[in-house]
Amino acid sequence: MDYASAYLRETRAFGELIRTADQTAPVPTCPGWTIEQLFRHVGRGDRWAAQIVRDRMDSFLDFRSVEAGKPPPDLDDAVSWLNGGAQRLVDAVELTGVQTPVWTFLGPRPANWWIRRRLHENAVHRADAAIALGADFALDPEVAADGIEEFMERIAIRAGADGGELPIEGDDSVHLHATDPGLDSAGEWTIRLDEGAITWAHEHGKGTVALRGPATELLLTMTRRVPIGNTGIALFGDESVWQRWLDRTPL
Repeated sequence: MDYASAYLRETRAFGELIRTADQTAPVPTCPGWTIEQLFRHVGRGDRWAAQIVRDRMDSFLDFRSVEAGKPPPDLDDAVSWLNGGAQRLVDAVELTGVQTPVWTFLGPRPANWWIRRRLHENAVHRADAAIALGADFALDPEVAADGIEEFMERIAIRAGADGGELPIEGDDSVHLHATDPGLDSAGEWTIRLDEGAITWAHEHGKGTVALRGPATELLLTMTRRVPIGNTGIALFGDESVWQRWLDRTPL
């Protein structure tokens, strides 16, 4: 996947959705936020990541230190600010070097890690905006499937940290099957617990609980943006295992 192109495209789509929106509209999937706050969060986040990469930082950057971290008051100018921040990150990765290690909240990672992270951050927040505004939302199935994978990678690293409960217990397993044409094994995951660590394999299986549906709907359900009952996803097996997964993974 060309992550940089997908990231820029997704950011532009987010901006166009916001451009004509009521900026004071509440965002139910981000409690306490308005569309304006969601927009500022996304735009500043891109510039935050760009500055980390550009400066080859090895420690956390305070959000208050982000250069040009506030959008201009004019909405058209603000959308240009948003798109400029995404381009700033792509340019920073190219100049710094895709494999150059920089700070991330998961420990040092290659600079281009940030482009993939911001792609999926912005995609899910575009879903937040679409839900708030009653707009349609769709992702390229390949992007949605990679979003599921990236989400699970972060869960696998952070699960159980600081004494937190693991989202899978004992011999339970979760199977996800994205039904979009062309994904094949990249659209199937069987998630298990192996010696206290979350692991998964791209394989067909039943699982203690199994979900089958389009990759976009699986991603939005997994990230608790849309209840499974509001999707076309078919659930098989022990629903309590899926509920435990949702309860113990981040928003």
